[in-house]
Amino acid sequence: MKRESALQEELHRGLEERHIQLIALGGAIGVGLFLGSGAAIKTAGPSLMLVYVLAGLIMFYIMRALGEVAVAYPVSGSFSAHAHIFLGPVYGYITGWTYWFMWVVTCMAEITAVGVYVTYWLPEVPQWIPALLALVAMTGVNIISVRAFGEFEFWFALIKIVTILAMIVIGAGMILFGLGNGGVAIGISNLWVNQGFFPHGVEGMAMACVMVMFSYLGIELVGVTAGEAKNPEKSLPAAIDKVFWRILIFYVGALFVIMSLYPWNQIGTMGSPFVLTFNKLGIRAAAGIINFVVLTAALSSCNSGLFSTGRMLYNLALQDKAPAAFRQLSNDQVPVRGILVSAVFLLIGVVLNYLIPAHVFTYVTSVATFGALWIWGVILLVQKKYRQTLTDEQVGQIKYPMPHTPFSTWAGLVFLLFVVFVMFMDTDTRVALYIAPVWFGLVVASYYGLGMNKKDDLAELK
Repeated sequence: MKRESALQEELHRGLEERHIQLIALGGAIGVGLFLGSGAAIKTAGPSLMLVYVLAGLIMFYIMRALGEVAVAYPVSGSFSAHAHIFLGPVYGYITGWTYWFMWVVTCMAEITAVGVYVTYWLPEVPQWIPALLALVAMTGVNIISVRAFGEFEFWFALIKIVTILAMIVIGAGMILFGLGNGGVAIGISNLWVNQGFFPHGVEGMAMACVMVMFSYLGIELVGVTAGEAKNPEKSLPAAIDKVFWRILIFYVGALFVIMSLYPWNQIGTMGSPFVLTFNKLGIRAAAGIINFVVLTAALSSCNSGLFSTGRMLYNLALQDKAPAAFRQLSNDQVPVRGILVSAVFLLIGVVLNYLIPAHVFTYVTSVATFGALWIWGVILLVQKKYRQTLTDEQVGQIKYPMPHTPFSTWAGLVFLLFVVFVMFMDTDTRVALYIAPVWFGLVVASYYGLGMNKKDDLAELK
C-alpha cells in the first residue's frame, strides 16, 4: 500500500457550509464556558480575558495551519492522514490513535455528565439510565448518515450560541442601563476594584493557560469534517477564518460581562454566572434553562466524539494501522463499525464511573488535554513539512496559505511547550505528564511489536 492510499476515502460529502460553520463554532464552545469558567477566573481574575485572547490567537494559527493542508488534502483522517504522509507512518499511527483515545475519554465524561444533568429534573431516575439513552441516541444519529450528524450538531451549536448571546446582551443592559438592577447602571468597575485587573500577576495568567486550552479542545474537529464537506475549498476556509473572532465574542465577551457584573473573587462561590445573570432579570426558570443548555453541550460533545472516532478508525484502517473491518462503509457511506466500537468503549466508561473514584476520572481527562496538545503540535509540524515539499512557485499557488509563517508556526509550537511546562508545575495536572508517556510508549510499542513498521517499509519500496 502506498502512502497516498491514506487519502483514498469513499465517504459521502453530505456536510453543507452551514453545518461546517456551526461545527467549527460548536467545537470551540464547550461545557467549560458554562461550568468550568469559575475555576479559571479564580486562578487569573479579570486578566483571564487576556489569556483567552492570546490562546485564541495561537489556536487561530493552528487552525490556519490545519486549513492550509486540509484544503489541499480534504480527508476525514485529517491530521492523522497528513502526519502519515508528511511526517512518516509512525506519526500518523500515533496521532490517529491518540485522537481516538482523546475523544473516547472526553466522551466518557460527557455521557456521565448527561446523567447528572437529567437528575436535576428527574432525581428519582438512576444516573446510568439517561447516560445510556444518550449514548444510544447519539450512536443512532451517527449511524444514519453524515447529514443527520450535521443537522444535530448544527442545532446543538445554535442552542449554545443563542444562550451566550442572550447572556451578553442582557449583561450589557445591566452594565449600561441598570436592567434588572432598579435602573442603576452596574458599570465595569468590578474589573479592577478587587485587587486589580491582575490579582495574581503573570503567574496567575500562566497557570490559567491549561484550563483555557482545555476549553478549546474540539476546535480541530472542523478538519475531520473535510472528507465529507460538499465544497471543502470554500467551506473550510470560511469556517476557520471566523474562529478567532467568534472566540473573542463568545469567550471574551461572556467573561467581560460576567466579571463586570460580579466580583471575580466571588464568582466560584455563587453558582453558575449564567444562572445568576438570568435570575437577576427575574427569569425564575434560569437554572432549568442553563441546565438544558449544558445538557445539549454534553450531547454535542458525545455526538462529535462518535463522529470523529469513527472517521479516525476508518482512516487508520486505510493506512493498515487498524483492523481492515473498519474500512467497510454502510450503504450511506458511513463508517458504522468504527462508530459502534467507539460506542462500546463509551459504554465501559459509564460502568467505570461507578467503579472508580471521581478524581481518577479527572486525571484521565487531564491526559485527554495532553492528547490535544499533541494533536495541535502535529498540525503545526505537518504544515511546516508540507511547505518544505513545495517549490517556491508551488508555495505561491497555495489556495489557503497560513499567515505569518514560519514565525506563526514556531510561535504556536513554543506556546504548546509552555502549556506542557505549566502542566508540570501544577500538582493537579502533573499526573497527565506521568500517564502520557505510558500511553505513547504503548502506542509506539504496538506499532513496532505488531510489525507495522515492516509493512510500511515494504509499501515504500513498491
